[in-house]
Amino acid sequence: MRSIADFIMRGRMQATLVVVGSAVMPLLFWLSAAAAGLVLLRRGASDVVGILVWAVLPAALWWYLGNPNVLMVLAGTLVLAQVLRATGSWTWVLLVSVVLGVVFTQVLTFFSADVIEDISQLMREGFKEYAAESNVPVEQFAGVQAAWIAVLPGYLASSLQVFCVLCLVLARYWQAALYNPGGFALEFRAIRLQPAVAIALLLGVLLAPVAGTPFVMLAPLCTVPLFFAGLALGHGLVRIKRLSGFWLVVLYGAVMIVGNLICLLAVVDSLFDFRGRLARKTGAGPANGEG
Repeated sequence: MRSIADFIMRGRMQATLVVVGSAVMPLLFWLSAAAAGLVLLRRGASDVVGILVWAVLPAALWWYLGNPNVLMVLAGTLVLAQVLRATGSWTWVLLVSVVLGVVFTQVLTFFSADVIEDISQLMREGFKEYAAESNVPVEQFAGVQAAWIAVLPGYLASSLQVFCVLCLVLARYWQAALYNPGGFALEFRAIRLQPAVAIALLLGVLLAPVAGTPFVMLAPLCTVPLFFAGLALGHGLVRIKRLSGFWLVVLYGAVMIVGNLICLLAVVDSLFDFRGRLARKTGAGPANGEG
C-alpha cells in the first residue's frame, strides 16, 4: 500500500490517474477517495481541485446510473480531510462525520428511494417468514418491523459515513508512512472524545429511536464516532500494556460480536481516561501525520 501512496505523490498526473481510474471502477471507490484525501492532506485544496475536475465525471456518471455512493464517499472524505488538515483533531473529524451522515441520509432518501423501498420490502417478507415459522401472528412484529424500516436510511447512510472515515484513515496512514513513519499509529491511539461530546453522542443513540421518525435515523450516525473512539481505546491499551498482536485480533473479533459494548467503553473512557491512567510519561509530542 505504501507503494501506491508513493506513486500518488509523484505528481499531479499520477494522482489523477489513481483517483479517476479508481472512481471508474465502483469496487475501488474507496481507493479513489483515499488517494484524493492524501493529496489534500499533503498539498492542500488548491492541488486537489484540478484532480477533482476529472474525478467527478465518472462519479457523476455512476450517480446517473443509480449509484450515488462513489461521489458521496469521495466528497465526504475530502470534507473530513480538510477538517483534519485545518484542526488536527480527530474529534472534530468524527463529529463532522455525523453531519455528513445526516446529509447522506437526505440524499439517499431522495435519490435512492426505490432502493430503500426494495430493501424494506425484503425486510417485510423476512418478518412474514419468521412469523410463519414461529407460529406467531405477524401483527405482533409490526412495531419492530416499522422501527427497522424507519431507521434503514440511517443505517445505509452510516455505512457511507464509516467508509468516509476509513478512507481518511487510509489517507492519513499513507501520509505518515511517507513523511513521518509511525506518526499515524501515535495519532490514532490518542483519539479520545471529550466527556460532553461522548455523552451527547450516547444520548443521540439512546433517545433518537424514541424521538419519532424524523430523528430515529440519528441513532446509527451517532454510533460511528463512538465506534472509532472505542477502537482507538483498544489499540492504545494494547500498546500501553505491551500486549501481542493477538489481542488486536481479539479486539476486532469483539467488535464484530459486541460492537455496542465497544461504543459504551469509549464513553466510559471519555470520563475516566483509561490510557492516561495507565500510560507512563514519555514526553512525546502530538502527531499530526508529519511530525
